[in-house]
Amino acid sequence: MNSKRITSKPELIIEAGQTEQQYWKDLWRYRELFYFLSWRDILVRYKQTAIGMLWALIRPFLTMVVFSVIFGNLAKLPSEGTAPYPILVFAALLPWQFFASALSECSNSLISNANLISKVYFPRLIVPASSVIVSFVDFLISGMILLGLMAWYNFVPSWRILSLPLFVAIAFAASLGVGLWLAALNVEYRDFRYIVPFIVQFGLYISPVGFSSSIVPEQWRLLYYLNPMVGVIDGFRWAILGGESKLYWAGFTLSLGLVALLLVSSIWYFRKVERTFADVI
Repeated sequence: MNSKRITSKPELIIEAGQTEQQYWKDLWRYRELFYFLSWRDILVRYKQTAIGMLWALIRPFLTMVVFSVIFGNLAKLPSEGTAPYPILVFAALLPWQFFASALSECSNSLISNANLISKVYFPRLIVPASSVIVSFVDFLISGMILLGLMAWYNFVPSWRILSLPLFVAIAFAASLGVGLWLAALNVEYRDFRYIVPFIVQFGLYISPVGFSSSIVPEQWRLLYYLNPMVGVIDGFRWAILGGESKLYWAGFTLSLGLVALLLVSSIWYFRKVERTFADVI
């Protein structure tokens, strides 16, 4: 009796929404690429510089000194409670420089990796997300200045410092949300490469980096929080300064909602135009 060999053939199952579900699985499958791109950009960032990562300390420190002299000594603007003015400024510089650096890196990330995007498939969301990680490393390095300032002024934070990781996560979400919008728009409209530096420079002046947001008149405060970075900065100061530092909860809630809207809408738009990146770049 002859036995017949039965060979099984692979089946291709097409289901509605399978591509969308597979995309988010691919983000995890390609996690090593995410690590590689992040580490590569970290190494390249300060390659062939004389002092390397010290630039991550020098730039925010000098900015803090200038703002403290102009707003604290010359303009005589008040601090929050008993906190020294340099600590007030640097508590805002930490999230702001993280946000500004992430915007600059994200907006050009797809263009900088054009050769990789046009040749190999992987979830394109990995590219701008890895750029935010590079800015986050600078953020962690700059945090050493804050520790030094606290030691210099004998400033001891309150229990609120335990909530700082929450506000760091909000800053990360804001940076990724705006960064994804700019990354996608920069591919379709190259004019955005000139708009991003303007956004960063203009945002520095309309955000409470060198001063406390409490000096904004009461009738304008809620409107002021339409800038989502106002809520992020105030959250950092509330956690770091403690004491008499207060959080304007109505405005903070508004900023938090805007950050969530930016993040969700940016992912939606990025996914919508992602399939055209290889053709446009």
